Amino acid sequence: MSATTTPSSRPAVTEHEARRVGEAAREKDWHRPSFAKELFLGRFRLDLLHPHPLPAEEDARRGESFLAALRDFCETRIDGAVIERDARIPDEVVTGLKELGALGMKIDREYGGLGLTQLHYNKALALVGSVSPAVGALLSAHQSIGVPQPLKMFGTQEQKDAFLPRCARTDISAFLLTEPDVGSDPARLATAAVPDGDDYVLDGVKLWTTNGVVADLLVVMARVPESPGHPGGITAFVVEAASEGVTVEHRNAFMGLRGLENGVTRLHRVRVPAANRIGPEGAGLKIALTTLNTGRLSLPALCAGAGKWCLKIAREWSAAREQWGRPVGLHEAVGSKIAFIAATTFALEAVLDLSSQMADDDRNDIRIEAALAKLYGSEMAWLMADHLVQIRGGRGYETAASLAARGERAVPAEQLLRDLRINRIFEGSTEIMHLLIAREAVDAHLSVAGDLIDPGTPLSGKARAGARAGAFYARWLPGLVTGPGRLPGSYAEFDPPGHPGLARHLRYAERTARRLARATFYAMSRWQGRMETKQGFLGRIVDIGAELFAMSAACVRAERMRAEGDHGREAYQLADAFCRQARLRIEELFGRLRHNTDDLDRTVVRGVLGGVYTWLEEGIVDPSGDGPWIADTTPGPTARPNLHRPIR
Repeated sequence: MSATTTPSSRPAVTEHEARRVGEAAREKDWHRPSFAKELFLGRFRLDLLHPHPLPAEEDARRGESFLAALRDFCETRIDGAVIERDARIPDEVVTGLKELGALGMKIDREYGGLGLTQLHYNKALALVGSVSPAVGALLSAHQSIGVPQPLKMFGTQEQKDAFLPRCARTDISAFLLTEPDVGSDPARLATAAVPDGDDYVLDGVKLWTTNGVVADLLVVMARVPESPGHPGGITAFVVEAASEGVTVEHRNAFMGLRGLENGVTRLHRVRVPAANRIGPEGAGLKIALTTLNTGRLSLPALCAGAGKWCLKIAREWSAAREQWGRPVGLHEAVGSKIAFIAATTFALEAVLDLSSQMADDDRNDIRIEAALAKLYGSEMAWLMADHLVQIRGGRGYETAASLAARGERAVPAEQLLRDLRINRIFEGSTEIMHLLIAREAVDAHLSVAGDLIDPGTPLSGKARAGARAGAFYARWLPGLVTGPGRLPGSYAEFDPPGHPGLARHLRYAERTARRLARATFYAMSRWQGRMETKQGFLGRIVDIGAELFAMSAACVRAERMRAEGDHGREAYQLADAFCRQARLRIEELFGRLRHNTDDLDRTVVRGVLGGVYTWLEEGIVDPSGDGPWIADTTPGPTARPNLHRPIR
């Protein structure tokens, strides 16, 4: 097919086809054990987490040295208030980060990077994000989902030699997947990459291109049409942002992260050498999803840092502010919020550090753990920030600039709430993460019984699936009856003298893992092929698993700190508080598995979408402007000036 071919319009995709594309992009093999995968199967493999893995001494030394230099940079060179006011990260800040080597934190030293571990990279993001979440997002998007990570995992040696040294020191990268009418359903991707000799010609429009406004290099996902010699499919390319035909048409503005360089990028007949294709044709989605397995850990890093700041401000304010004769923190209504922030911050850091170190050790498959960390971290950080605003009262709602103007400490609590909100959407919304994790959680069941519950499977296939399922469940179901969680002496090492006992929480986690697996099995037996439509149920299953993972991580971290003599008693107290709080949430979630309004909600939703309740909308004025819900993405030349602004 020649480059003169007009790019096709957006593919018409059925629900079945969309699911097929997503399923094809999944990593289906499990070469290493996974704590979370076992957890959803009712097997509580604490041995995969405990003893807590530790970084190598040399890695720790280099990481801590960089963190010290980065802290000094953050304290002396980054002014978060200026970034918030001007909605832009100053060029000199970006230049300074380049000189510091911050662009190459995750890039191997042989390519000019720092070669930091995932653990210290995440600590760096938490540190930077505490002074400016926009700067944290810039560094994260560049290294976690931009050019470096997919090339590190899937690039050729020539690609690594050509691009990684640039990414380590001078060039900012961005990731371009989303389109105005394509979010979490990539089967509808319309950007085309038409083969033409030794090149591909790209045409399309990309939306929400984080770093795209200032990027030097882009990872672009585009659809290659099938043709002789070209299997086609969604494919990943490294594209020079300065290429002819690449236009940044708009710089987006958001409720938070006001310094974010995020825009709309149009590609019109952009020639990209075939040598810049990452992996084979059709491997783009698999590359993207695999990259995100560890890339998702950057968001919980920013969330853990936010929790630490929430705790600091809550502590200082609640001790200084008095009401009715005592500090507000000593009033139970406020104190419960402070306790939640403290316990949850401890748990988020435990989940983050544990997942990061497991990623560094490469001993476990952490695809579910990383997804749980992203899901749980983004949801809990939002709650902590909301609690902080409530603790601060009117001052929490007031901007830092306004507080400073009238002579009070400029505490940007409301900004933190705005900045954190996007994390529940970034890199997979909470709803999509529920479905993604749920699919992995039931993978073992679908592997043996998928054909049995698939209405499209012929009778002969169902017979074979029945035999496989019978053999699997004959072994698996008896293991859900009893386990260490029912033995009083189990996990005794977590009950050291003089410390709040954590063994009871681990026994609860073991019992609850089996209970969770039974609930999942019963649901599959009941709904069979309709299970995938029960998104409310699946979301609660995943949330229970997330709480159990966080409980386990908190206990393991507390024991590590006790063994190292590092605030061990206080760590045990925080872990105990977190586990008690988590157990209450878990029991509520279990109750909602059976008693909920899911069916009624579906009836109401059909009525809303069908216009049955439009009378309820009367009595207001809609302040929305005119225009289509989704912008036109017809390929073609741009009619707008290029807002691309590389930083040199």
